Amino acid sequence: MQSMNSRVITTSLTLSLIITLAIQGGGVEGSTRTLIRIDQGWKFTFEDIKTAQQPDFDDSSWQIIPLPHNWGWEDAQRGKPYRRGPGWYRRILEIKPSQGKRYFIRFEAAGSVADVYLNGKHLGHHRGAFGAFCYELTPHLNPSGTNVLAVRVSNAPESDVAPLSGDFPVYGGLYRPVWLIETPEICITPLDHGSPGVAWLQTSVTKTQAILDVIVQISNARRQRTNLTLVCQLLDRQNNPIAETIESIVSQPRITEPFWAKVIVQNPHLWHGRKDPYLYKAVVKLMAPDNSLIDEVIQYVGLRSFTVDPEKGFILNGEPYPVRGVNRHQDRPDKGWAISEQDMEEDLALILEMGATAVRCAHYQHSSYFYSLCDRAGLLVWAELPLVDRIDPSEKFADTSRRQLLDLIRQNINHPSIFAWSLYNEIRPNTPDPHRLLLDLHNLARAEDPTRPTIAATCTLGLPQMNRLTSWLGWNIYPGWYPEWGSLDEIPRRLEQYRKSARLLCYCLSEYGAGANIHHHEDPPKMPVHNGQWHPEEWQSIVHEAVWYHASRTPYIWGTFLWNMFDFTSYWRNEGGVPGRNDKGIVTYDRKTRKDVFYFYKANWSDEPTLYITSRRYTERTNKIANVKVYSNAKEVDLFLNGKSLGKKTPERDCIFLWPQVTLSPGENRLEARAMINGKVYTDSCTWTLKE
Repeated sequence: MQSMNSRVITTSLTLSLIITLAIQGGGVEGSTRTLIRIDQGWKFTFEDIKTAQQPDFDDSSWQIIPLPHNWGWEDAQRGKPYRRGPGWYRRILEIKPSQGKRYFIRFEAAGSVADVYLNGKHLGHHRGAFGAFCYELTPHLNPSGTNVLAVRVSNAPESDVAPLSGDFPVYGGLYRPVWLIETPEICITPLDHGSPGVAWLQTSVTKTQAILDVIVQISNARRQRTNLTLVCQLLDRQNNPIAETIESIVSQPRITEPFWAKVIVQNPHLWHGRKDPYLYKAVVKLMAPDNSLIDEVIQYVGLRSFTVDPEKGFILNGEPYPVRGVNRHQDRPDKGWAISEQDMEEDLALILEMGATAVRCAHYQHSSYFYSLCDRAGLLVWAELPLVDRIDPSEKFADTSRRQLLDLIRQNINHPSIFAWSLYNEIRPNTPDPHRLLLDLHNLARAEDPTRPTIAATCTLGLPQMNRLTSWLGWNIYPGWYPEWGSLDEIPRRLEQYRKSARLLCYCLSEYGAGANIHHHEDPPKMPVHNGQWHPEEWQSIVHEAVWYHASRTPYIWGTFLWNMFDFTSYWRNEGGVPGRNDKGIVTYDRKTRKDVFYFYKANWSDEPTLYITSRRYTERTNKIANVKVYSNAKEVDLFLNGKSLGKKTPERDCIFLWPQVTLSPGENRLEARAMINGKVYTDSCTWTLKE
């Protein structure tokens, strides 16, 4: 299954009470399947008990917890070393098996190594903190109906499990939902790397025709071969069939095998990003000889094509399309990674409010629910493998990395928002030599999904051949923040240097930015020490304004992804006045405060009327001379100080309005900006107090 998300949560596991869930977005639904999200009734302990998987083990002293659940955030978000080790979960499953039915358990993620047991039997072992995994329960269920599910999860560092490093913690636990699934004996399997068992490959998409090659993984638990009819169809928003393929197939006993079909759509309604995120309902059915329905998987796909051009930028469906992106981590204060669907919806709403058209889901596989939100909103997605900073030279690391890549691609291949599979972030050469592994991963990704490019986020000019291994490339740059990236004046030279070093026709900026504490202010701002305790909000704005100015005017840069949309936990940092915090977000960690630079991008990217006086939190001042800056997408802004106009201004550039050397009076000074936008008057105001 790909993304079995729903607001419906039932508390009983008796299958007679299980309801069929209607899944939105890129998820899965089917009239022949029943599934339940099992959030409640779990028991948990940090004790690493060797016999905890046994059905008769006494867990009465364990803590009762709901899912999602994780550990480590309590210390990490305070800048302290955090718990990395094992924990055990147990739960009673009341499942009385029915003849002709199969039962599966699917975990959307576990941080980061998991062993799953049912009634003492080991079902499987999964390595990697971000991908889903699924096991069959059927052979191990008790006829009585009472079953004990036990899961050992550990986030202890493992030399073969990426990430081996990074500016973010790796929390432990079952931090995404767990689902119980019931299917018929013959089914579209959920066991293929936890995927939906269906891949809709968009082999060719134009405005006049879309050709889709469909791969369906069919599992037959019967002892005899079975004649089936495979139906693949696309339905429009009114549930009218617009394309269909019907194939007669034979399913062999006791195996899982792939079947292929081709669906051709004439004059398709294309998925065109935020302008028109049109989704078709994609239905795959298995029919019996009597034409009765055996199994069904329903998802949502958007038909689109894309490429990049050194002169025209990102091309979506044959038309230039602006890639104005942000980076996002999945953590939240006092939650870590155990975030809710509502949390993800709030993140998306803030990204959309700012006018962004793309999001880089850094530095690992994110929740399929978040990808589904992006599908529906028309937000382009950069999906990423968690190879960060360095690799291990062992074959075991290579094997685990390949498995994590297969998790990422097979589970999410049908999300139209995903435009590239990213293989690494900031891996340096000779740490150790990564070239062979990265080339293998590139080849694997292209074989699994020939319809999407691979991409990577690099930061090094050393060994430029490494920067040519992926189909596309992004550069992480930090001028005006980290000294090794130089000053803001050096941006044009360095942008050209990056292009030439890898012999690129074009590339994107995968990261850029600066830290900011909303309680730190300075006028005029000076470049701070990046790892110091003083991170003025005004300098963050200066950095973003400069990088955006040059990048948006450089034709061979096809897109930008600012770092970061939200502040996030980095337990080893102690800077900017907040231990354990990377404060490069343009929204605070708690999502409550949009920093000044948020409105710079909103003015430049969004069609929503924007008028915003910056430095509004710099309320207590000792210098009577102040520089006033306003972000607005108005053509002209008038600024008033204590009711007196300081004159109308037009933008200096990129929606920036400046009133330099404004003289404040002792006491309170009320600033008010006024502008006409789309025929309507807008105002914004703030008060600064000058202390005598």
